[in-house]
Parts: sequence; structure tokens; C-alpha cells
Amino acid sequence: MVAPKKGKNASAQSKPGRSLALILIAIVALTGGMFASGHTTPRLGIDLAGGTSITLRAVPEEGQESAINKTNMDTAVEIMERRVNGLGVSEAEVQTQGDRNIIVNIPKGTNSKEAREQVGTTAKLYFRPVVATELSGAGATGNPSPSATGNASGEPTDKATDGAADQDKATDGEKASGSPSGSASASATTQGRAASDALKADPSPSGSGKASDGASPSPSASASGDDATAALQQQYAALDCTDEAARAKAGDGSKQDESMVACGQNSQGQWQKYILGPAAVDGTDVDEAEAVYNTQTAAGWTVTMKFTDEGGKKFADITGKLAQNQSPQNQFAIVLDNEVVSDPYVSQALTGGSAEISGNFDQEEAQALANMLSYGALPLTFKEDSVTTVTAALGGEQLKAGLIAGAIGLALVVIYLLVYYRGLSFIAVASLLVSAGLTYVIMSLLGPTIGFALNLPAVCGAIVAIGITADSFIVYFERVRDEIREGRSLRPAVERAWPRARRTILVSDFVSFLAAAVLFVVTVGKVQGFAFTLGLTTLLDVVVVFFFTKPLLTLMARRTFFSSGHKWSGLDPKSLGAKPPLRRTRRPARPVAGPVDPKEA
Repeated sequence: MVAPKKGKNASAQSKPGRSLALILIAIVALTGGMFASGHTTPRLGIDLAGGTSITLRAVPEEGQESAINKTNMDTAVEIMERRVNGLGVSEAEVQTQGDRNIIVNIPKGTNSKEAREQVGTTAKLYFRPVVATELSGAGATGNPSPSATGNASGEPTDKATDGAADQDKATDGEKASGSPSGSASASATTQGRAASDALKADPSPSGSGKASDGASPSPSASASGDDATAALQQQYAALDCTDEAARAKAGDGSKQDESMVACGQNSQGQWQKYILGPAAVDGTDVDEAEAVYNTQTAAGWTVTMKFTDEGGKKFADITGKLAQNQSPQNQFAIVLDNEVVSDPYVSQALTGGSAEISGNFDQEEAQALANMLSYGALPLTFKEDSVTTVTAALGGEQLKAGLIAGAIGLALVVIYLLVYYRGLSFIAVASLLVSAGLTYVIMSLLGPTIGFALNLPAVCGAIVAIGITADSFIVYFERVRDEIREGRSLRPAVERAWPRARRTILVSDFVSFLAAAVLFVVTVGKVQGFAFTLGLTTLLDVVVVFFFTKPLLTLMARRTFFSSGHKWSGLDPKSLGAKPPLRRTRRPARPVAGPVDPKEA
């Protein structure tokens, strides 16, 4: 009877327990890691756990319809993704829909309100000189020009410092939190008088500097400058930033070369109003911004900014001109979507192309401001068209439906294996359970590791993988049965069938993995969840077949139930129509040559 080859291969075949031990160790280690991490269930996506879906529509500015193109839309998607990810929101989806819509999906369990505010804040970011500022509200009075080194209440100060020279410092009038500064102090100055005094200073960065004898040019050099100044003063005096409707109509920040009024909220939750000069630096001039913890000084959390070459020149120019003036013109505001998010003071020109904003930041506040500086400048203006909330109840129903579909698919596969393969189905079902267990544990670990979230398409990918895994078992089992039909006994049949089955399984799984990889690369959104799960389970199929299914069948082939070809084993030679056993045939012995008998000759 034909026996398996001797040598190294035979040695490996004789020790299937080693492969089973390896995969058992891997399962135990991964399971232990899952429990140690505290994430014992896969993270669920928006469609299963619930969340918020926002539809944003690109709105062209006057005469700039051509700006809505694929390049600008892709850039906007990238910036929005960075904004959301910068907040620590994982598994958020940002993708285009049509030629001018962007869909943003924010999962439940994250700060979706803050994410929605940052994503929906789509206007450009500007740095503007501050002309005047004070607390806003009925009867509120404030200090329109806080001290560059502190304020009347003695609160800790914020400061903007040159990244190239630490001695160039500027202070903000209150705790910076990505929100405006400047605290209130007792003052008899009325709002109208404060605005009038402030407008005596030139709000334009190109102005003549500090005025002589308290007088300076008006905000506009045109003949109608006085009228524009008076209108701005009246708008500022009447502005009540505690009124949401008033804040929405506070000013038109799209007019970069004109002064404007704006609102902002300080760290105490109080609204402040501002008169701001023309934009001096565009948000696109900020190359990058980062929240860092400064261990060298007592500053704590700070926000560092790096400008482009052109932006560095603009920033040095505006800070130099602001530093030449006394309050209120030694302060600039960072304005996003017509709202002041920070307003540090400067005392010297900040050169070198970098700067630092420091103060009483905590990590969250510093990161929020860094996000706005890094990702605040969008190439297009967007309008929020719709906001849809997916409840957890609906997501639970979808998950339940997906699990039921998976259970039905698995049950049908098991029934087929039981009917057709009988005893061999034990090996197939055990392999499916091992594959399912590894998939579950790895998905649970990938949630906190890379932010993977299980959505409905990913569940579909796992269900499809049941068929792919079962197909690998069937290929191997059929190869073994073909060997038995050729007349070989089970043990040599198992070893002879493996090389050919292995080749077929690898080719099949490679094609499936390639399809999953291409699908993952060329698609966006939820379809990527399907592709990722399909690719992962395909890789696990190879691991399970090589390290579990094959070694387990080798061990079972040594058991009498299988090796004797029991009719319920699925390997009965008679039911398979096997040929008579293959036997080695002896050739007749050659006659030994000797001396020739003369008589015979």
C-alpha cells in the first residue's frame, strides 16, 4: 500500500499537536488581551449604535460658482475629517454625495454636539485687529481696553509669544479656552462712549500707527468714511451678544477688507462684543497648529502655530503694528464663522514664522483652539441642509436582524455539512467556531486600537465569510475522498490530498482578499466596513485551515471510527465507490547467470 513520504514532511505530519497548540496559545493570548483592555465587545458603528448624520451643501460666493469643483470638495472632506478626528471622535464618516453635498456621520457616545459645531462651522478663519471690546448684555459695562499684562480683577492672563523668541510676550485678559478673553472691571464708561473712543484708533493694519493727541484716521479712508464709522459705532452700541438672533446678524465676516462687529464667549460663559478691523491674516496662512504641554515654564498647555512663508510675513507685520499702539490696538482676534474664538494681546512683533498662545488652558481647551487653527480654513462655504439622528433602538433592531441572518446562514451550512459529510462535519463545525471566535476577539481589540467599528455592512461581510471558510473545508474534504476513491486508506489519503487542496485554498482566498482590498481602496464610507471584514476573515480562514483543520483531520484519521471507514464517518470507501486497495506488485526474480551446460548448448 502506498505510504506517505519519509523525511522532514513526514516528521511534520506526525506532530499535528504542535500546530493545534500554537493556535490554542494564540486564542488564549488574544482573549486575555481583550479582557485586559476592558473592551470585551466590538465597537458598533452609527447604523447599529445610533448617531447623527449631517448633510452639508456647498454654497458658492457671488461670482464664484466655478469654485465648487472636485478638488475643493475633496479638500473640504479632508479638513472636516481632521476636525472631527481632532476631537477624538473615531469612526466618523465624511464623504461627498453628488457634486456639492458632504455627508458627515458622527457616532453616538462621542461629543456629537461639539463635533457638529466644528464641522458645521464652515466659514473661513481670519486674524483681525481688535479695535474695541467689552462685555455684552443689558446694562453690562466692561473694560474696552484690558491691560497688556493683566486685568482689573487680577485674573491669570493669556499670552501670545513668538516661537523664535520667548521674550516676545503678549497677554490675554482672561483664561484662554479657544474663546475670547478680556474680563469685566468696574467702569463708568457707557457702551456708546467706549465704541466712540475705540474708533479714534485706526482699526486697519495698514494704518499710520498710534494717533497723535488721541486722534487718528477713521476706519475708512474714503469720503464716506465718517458715515461708515458712525454706522459701525451704532451697530456696536446696539449689539447684544446674549441674544442668539443678534449674534447671527452681528457682522459680515466675508468682507475681509472692511471692519466688522462680532461676538465671542469668554471662559466664564459671558458674551463679549467686539469691533474688529479688516482681516490681516487668512486661516490658510496657518501651516499647522498643535496643543502641547509646556514643561519648561508654568504656562501649562499652550497652542503653537506655524505659518506659511507668506503668512509669517503677514503675522509679523500685523503684530508689529499692533504692538506700537496702546490698548485697545495691541490685541488681535481669531475669528471663525464671524465669531471670536480667541483674542490674545501682543507687546512686540512676532517674527520667525511661528507663535505660541498660552494661558490657563486645560488639554481640551488647547486642543479645541488648535483644531480651529489647523482645520478652520475651508475652500468653500457650506450650509447645513439636514441633521438626522439614528436612535440606538433602530440600530439595535438592525443589529438583531443582522445576527439572525448570520445565525440562519450558519445553521444552513451546518445542516449541509451534517447531511453530506456526517462525521467530518465535526471537524468543519469546530473549525468554524474557532474562526468565529478569532474574528470576534480581533474585532473587539481593533476598536480601541485603530478605531474599527462594526457597522451593518461589516456584519454582512462576516456572514459572507462563513461561506468562504466552509468552502475551504469542502475543498480539502473532497480531495481526501478522491484519494479514498483511488483505493488508498485514510491516513495516506489525508497527507496526499493536502498539497493539492492547499494550493486550491490559497488561490481561492487570495482572489477573495484581493477583491476585498480593491473594494476597500476604491470605496468610501460603510462599504469599507464590508471590505475590511471580508479581508480579515479571509486571512483568518487561511490560519484556521493550516493550523487547525488540517492538524485536526490528521489526528482524527488515527481514530478507528474514521480510519476504518465507518458508514457515519463520511469516509466509507464503499459508499464513495472506492476501487480495490492499491497494492505493490512484485516483479519476477531474474535468473542468476551461471556456467552453460555443454549438453544444453
